[in-house]
Amino acid sequence: MNSIDTLTAYQNISNVTGEMAAAARAGEWDRLTVLERHYAALVSRLAAAQPARLTNDMLRQKIELIHKILADDAEIRSYTEPWLGRVQNLLGNAGMEWRLRRAYDQEPGGA
Repeated sequence: MNSIDTLTAYQNISNVTGEMAAAARAGEWDRLTVLERHYAALVSRLAAAQPARLTNDMLRQKIELIHKILADDAEIRSYTEPWLGRVQNLLGNAGMEWRLRRAYDQEPGGA
């Protein structure tokens, strides 16, 4: 991967994390999941590439893109973590209800 390809890869990742943040803001969880897979593929490709020598200006651009990617990630987590907490709580409550019913029911599925 040459220096232009490297910057393009970071720009593509930044574009996807921006779309992911917009999906999280809108509560579009299915879209967020699709974008996350695309993001993972882009990151995997970049990680597998040989490092390219960047000019000082290119290095500055790369750093700016990384800062934007990290900001997007923080925003995404600000939406997903509370949502995941609610889902875990619901699942935990359902599991507790199932265990209570199982422990106190006379017969399986009984009244």
